[in-house]
Amino acid sequence: MSQELAKYIDHTQLKPDTTKEKITEIINEARENKFASVCVNSYWVPYCYENLKDTEVKVCTVIGFPLGAMSTEAKVFETEQAIKDGATEADMVINVGELKSGNDKNVQDDIKAVVDAAKGRALTKVIIETSLLNQDEKVRACQLAKAAGADFVKTSTGFSGGGAAVEDIKLMRETVGSDMGVKASGGIRDLKSTNEMIEAGATRIGASAGVDIIAGNTGNTDY
Repeated sequence: MSQELAKYIDHTQLKPDTTKEKITEIINEARENKFASVCVNSYWVPYCYENLKDTEVKVCTVIGFPLGAMSTEAKVFETEQAIKDGATEADMVINVGELKSGNDKNVQDDIKAVVDAAKGRALTKVIIETSLLNQDEKVRACQLAKAAGADFVKTSTGFSGGGAAVEDIKLMRETVGSDMGVKASGGIRDLKSTNEMIEAGATRIGASAGVDIIAGNTGNTDY
């Protein structure tokens, strides 16, 4: 059961004070537990790739993180460089302000530019930052990500005061349908909350407490 659950988990370390020792630790944990990926800031992608290339563990990175408010060109460059460095999954943050302003075309174009940069080389997961959105905005964000050709929608960065919620996962799954991935991320620390997210429709879990989760313990970290 724990091995099956491990395939859902992006073992994550995105804190600004992350050291090489901490990255080495999550690499070793991911190898041992056969997690789906390690999810790290792009600086650490080459190191993770070098240490995981002989395993099935993927290297996932974040794009436009954590605010999403940089230029589309910057996001595309970041995506292309991360893929060159060995990333095969890219979790991008939408331009939340543009979504809230009703500029949906700009949001979709921003997502599509990253999707196109990654196409055929890396999965794209679109972080919609649910804690900053109302219900209508959550639905629109998911619809735009799907229309742009992204592979997943994802709840949160973990840096905006809120994380994954079961009701949001249900809404996101209902909006995107059965063929698109849904990633729950932010505040998931234990087996109970992980199972609730999966039952609600999540197909990937972003957490830094992956080891605690599959062991059935309560973790103490949250991204």
